[in-house]
Amino acid sequence: MRPADYRDFLVDVLKNTPDVQKVDVWEGGPYPYALAVTAAGREQRWQIIGQLAEGAKHDHATAAVEGAPASFQAAPVSATPDAWLAGVIGAAESADTERIDVWSAREGDQRKGLTVFFHNGERAFVRLV
Repeated sequence: MRPADYRDFLVDVLKNTPDVQKVDVWEGGPYPYALAVTAAGREQRWQIIGQLAEGAKHDHATAAVEGAPASFQAAPVSATPDAWLAGVIGAAESADTERIDVWSAREGDQRKGLTVFFHNGERAFVRLV
């Protein structure tokens, strides 16, 4: 899924998530395809970066491929931000999401973010900025 499309998906999912007070598309800053999310009174800013499927080109959209939704671990809003967001994405049970990798769960990784793998071979990298 392309970054702009995935950002729109996240806006819809987050607006319907408990503990989320506000979701805004963050335009004009240094990060394209970004969101500002206020959850449990704290603002988080996320940037979405995309990676095309093997052999895909930017001149046309990659076909969607659906399969079983990604398994996920629900996390409270008080958890690390990327674990919480992975739980929100997983709870949406999107048929195009194959799996979700939470960066802060990796041993020794201090970054906050996640990689969303899609059934069609594309990826979205969602990082806390």
